[in-house]
Amino acid sequence: MSRILCPNCHRPEKACICAFTADIANDIHLVILQHPNEVSHTKGTVALLAKSLRKCQVLVGESFDDEQGFLQVMAQYQPVLLYPSEQAHVLDEHLITKLLNYQPNTQYMPDTRHNHQVSTEDNSKPLCLVILDATWKKAYRMFMLSTKLQQLPQVCLPDHLANAGQYHIRKVAKKNALSSLEASCYALAILEQDEHDCLPISPEHAGKYQPLLEKFQQFNQFQLSFRPGHKTPLEET
Repeated sequence: MSRILCPNCHRPEKACICAFTADIANDIHLVILQHPNEVSHTKGTVALLAKSLRKCQVLVGESFDDEQGFLQVMAQYQPVLLYPSEQAHVLDEHLITKLLNYQPNTQYMPDTRHNHQVSTEDNSKPLCLVILDATWKKAYRMFMLSTKLQQLPQVCLPDHLANAGQYHIRKVAKKNALSSLEASCYALAILEQDEHDCLPISPEHAGKYQPLLEKFQQFNQFQLSFRPGHKTPLEET
Protein backbone atom coordinates (compact mmCIF):
# COMPACT_ATOMS: atom_id res chain seq x y z
CA MET A 1 0.00 0.00 0.00
CA SER A 2 1.58 3.26 -1.13
CA ARG A 3 2.06 6.12 1.30
CA ILE A 4 0.06 9.31 0.92
CA LEU A 5 2.38 12.09 -0.19
CA CYS A 6 2.01 15.81 0.36
CA PRO A 7 1.15 17.35 -3.05
CA ASN A 8 3.43 20.33 -2.33
CA CYS A 9 6.68 18.94 -0.86
CA HIS A 10 6.12 15.38 -2.16
CA ARG A 11 7.04 13.84 1.17
CA PRO A 12 4.96 11.40 3.23
CA GLU A 13 2.31 13.34 5.16
CA LYS A 14 3.95 12.42 8.46
CA ALA A 15 7.23 13.98 7.27
CA CYS A 16 5.73 16.99 5.44
CA ILE A 17 7.96 20.09 5.66
CA CYS A 18 5.50 22.67 4.34
CA ALA A 19 4.90 24.09 7.83
CA PHE A 20 8.60 25.02 8.04
CA THR A 21 8.79 27.15 4.90
CA ALA A 22 8.49 30.93 4.67
CA ASP A 23 7.63 33.07 1.66
CA ILE A 24 10.62 35.40 1.18
CA ALA A 25 11.17 37.74 -1.76
CA ASN A 26 14.97 37.69 -1.82
CA ASP A 27 16.59 40.43 -3.91
CA ILE A 28 19.72 38.46 -4.81
CA HIS A 29 19.29 35.24 -6.77
CA LEU A 30 20.55 32.14 -4.94
CA VAL A 31 22.13 29.29 -6.89
CA ILE A 32 22.63 26.03 -5.00
CA LEU A 33 25.09 23.53 -6.46
CA GLN A 34 23.99 20.30 -4.82
CA HIS A 35 25.97 17.09 -4.66
CA PRO A 36 23.93 14.12 -5.96
CA ASN A 37 24.17 12.39 -2.56
CA GLU A 38 22.24 15.24 -0.96
CA VAL A 39 19.21 15.13 -3.26
CA SER A 40 17.27 12.47 -1.37
CA HIS A 41 18.60 13.29 2.10
CA THR A 42 15.54 13.88 4.30
CA LYS A 43 17.52 15.98 6.79
CA GLY A 44 18.88 18.34 4.15
CA THR A 45 17.79 21.98 4.20
CA VAL A 46 17.88 22.81 0.49
CA ALA A 47 14.25 21.76 0.08
CA LEU A 48 13.25 24.37 2.68
CA LEU A 49 15.34 27.01 0.91
CA ALA A 50 13.97 26.21 -2.53
CA LYS A 51 10.37 26.37 -1.31
CA SER A 52 10.92 29.55 0.72
CA LEU A 53 12.98 31.84 -1.51
CA ARG A 54 11.35 33.26 -4.63
CA LYS A 55 14.70 33.50 -6.43
CA CYS A 56 16.37 30.15 -5.88
CA GLN A 57 17.83 27.67 -8.35
CA VAL A 58 19.14 24.18 -7.58
CA LEU A 59 21.64 22.48 -9.91
CA VAL A 60 22.72 18.91 -9.14
CA GLY A 61 26.15 17.54 -10.00
CA GLU A 62 29.83 17.30 -9.04
CA SER A 63 31.56 19.25 -11.81
CA PHE A 64 29.90 22.34 -13.27
CA ASP A 65 32.34 23.61 -15.91
CA ASP A 66 30.17 22.14 -18.69
CA GLU A 67 26.81 22.21 -16.91
CA GLN A 68 24.43 24.24 -19.10
CA GLY A 69 22.40 25.59 -16.20
CA PHE A 70 25.52 26.93 -14.52
CA LEU A 71 26.88 28.36 -17.77
CA GLN A 72 23.61 30.28 -18.10
CA VAL A 73 24.06 31.59 -14.56
CA MET A 74 27.58 32.75 -15.45
CA ALA A 75 26.24 34.57 -18.51
CA GLN A 76 23.27 36.18 -16.77
CA TYR A 77 24.70 37.11 -13.36
CA GLN A 78 27.81 38.21 -11.51
CA PRO A 79 28.26 35.09 -9.35
CA VAL A 80 29.88 35.24 -5.91
CA LEU A 81 30.78 31.93 -4.27
CA LEU A 82 30.16 31.43 -0.56
CA TYR A 83 33.03 29.12 0.28
CA PRO A 84 35.55 29.46 3.16
CA SER A 85 38.74 29.02 1.13
CA GLU A 86 42.02 30.74 1.96
CA GLN A 87 41.20 33.30 -0.73
CA ALA A 88 37.73 34.08 0.64
CA HIS A 89 36.88 37.65 1.67
CA VAL A 90 34.83 38.14 4.82
CA LEU A 91 31.42 39.52 3.95
CA ASP A 92 31.10 43.05 5.32
CA GLU A 93 29.88 46.46 4.18
CA HIS A 94 33.27 47.34 2.61
CA LEU A 95 33.36 44.21 0.47
CA ILE A 96 29.72 44.67 -0.52
CA THR A 97 30.49 48.18 -1.73
CA LYS A 98 33.28 46.83 -3.92
CA LEU A 99 31.05 44.10 -5.32
CA LEU A 100 28.11 46.40 -6.03
CA ASN A 101 30.14 49.34 -7.35
CA TYR A 102 32.65 47.41 -9.39
CA GLN A 103 33.21 49.11 -12.77
CA PRO A 104 33.57 47.06 -15.98
CA ASN A 105 36.95 48.61 -16.82
CA THR A 106 38.37 47.52 -13.46
CA GLN A 107 40.22 44.25 -13.86
CA TYR A 108 40.77 43.22 -10.23
CA MET A 109 39.43 43.60 -6.72
CA PRO A 110 42.18 43.90 -4.05
CA ASP A 111 42.36 41.23 -1.39
CA THR A 112 43.49 43.11 1.71
CA ARG A 113 43.84 39.95 3.77
CA HIS A 114 46.36 38.26 1.47
CA ASN A 115 47.98 41.20 -0.34
CA HIS A 116 47.07 40.00 -3.81
CA GLN A 117 44.30 40.63 -6.31
CA VAL A 118 41.28 38.61 -7.31
CA SER A 119 39.55 39.03 -10.66
CA THR A 120 35.86 39.94 -10.64
CA GLU A 121 33.05 40.06 -13.14
CA ASP A 122 31.27 42.92 -14.88
CA ASN A 123 28.77 44.45 -12.44
CA SER A 124 26.47 45.50 -15.26
CA LYS A 125 24.97 42.10 -14.45
CA PRO A 126 23.17 41.56 -11.12
CA LEU A 127 24.88 39.73 -8.30
CA CYS A 128 23.94 36.18 -7.46
CA LEU A 129 25.10 34.06 -4.55
CA VAL A 130 26.40 30.53 -5.22
CA ILE A 131 26.68 27.92 -2.48
CA LEU A 132 27.79 24.29 -2.41
CA ASP A 133 25.43 21.83 -0.73
CA ALA A 134 27.49 18.82 0.29
CA THR A 135 29.60 17.44 3.10
CA TRP A 136 32.85 19.34 3.63
CA LYS A 137 34.84 16.61 1.85
CA LYS A 138 32.51 16.44 -1.15
CA ALA A 139 32.19 20.25 -1.34
CA TYR A 140 35.98 20.47 -1.61
CA ARG A 141 35.95 17.89 -4.40
CA MET A 142 33.22 19.86 -6.23
CA PHE A 143 35.28 23.03 -5.87
CA MET A 144 38.46 21.39 -7.15
CA LEU A 145 36.70 19.74 -10.11
CA SER A 146 35.26 23.02 -11.41
CA THR A 147 37.73 25.60 -12.71
CA LYS A 148 34.92 28.10 -13.14
CA LEU A 149 34.09 27.87 -9.43
CA GLN A 150 37.72 28.49 -8.49
CA GLN A 151 37.73 31.63 -10.64
CA LEU A 152 34.74 33.21 -8.92
CA PRO A 153 35.15 35.83 -6.16
CA GLN A 154 34.96 33.82 -2.94
CA VAL A 155 33.38 35.09 0.26
CA CYS A 156 32.86 33.72 3.76
CA LEU A 157 30.74 34.68 6.75
CA PRO A 158 32.14 36.61 9.72
CA ASP A 159 33.03 34.43 12.70
CA HIS A 160 30.05 35.45 14.84
CA LEU A 161 27.76 33.95 12.17
CA ALA A 162 29.98 31.11 10.98
CA ASN A 163 30.11 29.79 14.57
CA ALA A 164 26.39 30.20 15.26
CA GLY A 165 25.21 26.98 13.65
CA GLN A 166 22.12 25.30 15.10
CA TYR A 167 22.15 22.28 12.80
CA HIS A 168 21.63 19.50 15.36
CA ILE A 169 20.07 16.81 13.20
CA ARG A 170 23.14 15.73 11.18
CA LYS A 171 26.69 14.86 12.07
CA VAL A 172 29.12 17.47 10.77
CA ALA A 173 32.90 17.48 10.47
CA LYS A 174 33.30 20.87 12.12
CA LYS A 175 31.99 22.20 15.38
CA ASN A 176 29.05 24.59 14.97
CA ALA A 177 28.99 24.00 11.20
CA LEU A 178 26.18 25.79 9.43
CA SER A 179 23.50 24.18 7.33
CA SER A 180 23.06 25.36 3.76
CA LEU A 181 19.91 27.17 4.90
CA GLU A 182 21.64 29.07 7.70
CA ALA A 183 24.66 30.00 5.59
CA SER A 184 22.47 31.22 2.73
CA CYS A 185 20.18 33.24 4.98
CA TYR A 186 23.06 34.99 6.74
CA ALA A 187 24.95 35.72 3.52
CA LEU A 188 21.87 37.05 1.73
CA ALA A 189 20.93 39.13 4.78
CA ILE A 190 24.37 40.77 4.76
CA LEU A 191 24.36 41.35 1.00
CA GLU A 192 20.86 42.83 1.04
CA GLN A 193 21.08 44.77 4.30
CA ASP A 194 19.47 48.19 4.09
CA GLU A 195 21.90 51.05 4.67
CA HIS A 196 19.43 52.52 7.17
CA ASP A 197 19.50 49.36 9.30
CA CYS A 198 22.10 50.11 11.96
CA LEU A 199 21.89 46.68 13.62
CA PRO A 200 24.47 44.16 12.41
CA ILE A 201 23.28 40.84 11.02
CA SER A 202 23.20 38.26 13.80
CA PRO A 203 21.42 34.99 14.64
CA GLU A 204 18.74 37.13 16.31
CA HIS A 205 18.57 39.81 13.62
CA ALA A 206 18.68 38.59 10.03
CA GLY A 207 16.18 40.93 8.40
CA LYS A 208 13.61 39.32 6.13
CA TYR A 209 15.36 35.96 6.61
CA GLN A 210 14.71 35.78 10.36
CA PRO A 211 11.32 34.02 9.96
CA LEU A 212 12.96 31.26 7.92
CA LEU A 213 15.73 30.84 10.49
CA GLU A 214 13.08 30.51 13.18
CA LYS A 215 11.23 27.96 11.05
CA PHE A 216 14.52 26.11 10.74
CA GLN A 217 14.69 25.80 14.53
CA GLN A 218 11.25 24.19 14.44
CA PHE A 219 12.41 21.92 11.60
CA ASN A 220 15.30 20.77 13.80
CA GLN A 221 12.92 19.83 16.58
CA PHE A 222 10.58 18.14 14.12
CA GLN A 223 13.36 15.93 12.74
CA LEU A 224 14.67 15.16 16.23
CA SER A 225 11.17 14.03 17.25
CA PHE A 226 11.57 10.95 15.05
CA ARG A 227 14.54 9.75 17.11
CA PRO A 228 13.75 7.08 19.71
CA GLY A 229 13.66 8.49 23.22
CA HIS A 230 13.76 12.12 22.08
CA LYS A 231 11.99 14.56 24.37
CA THR A 232 10.65 17.92 23.38
CA PRO A 233 11.79 20.97 25.41
CA LEU A 234 8.40 20.94 27.18
CA GLU A 235 8.82 17.30 28.19
CA GLU A 236 12.31 17.98 29.54
CA THR A 237 11.17 20.67 31.96
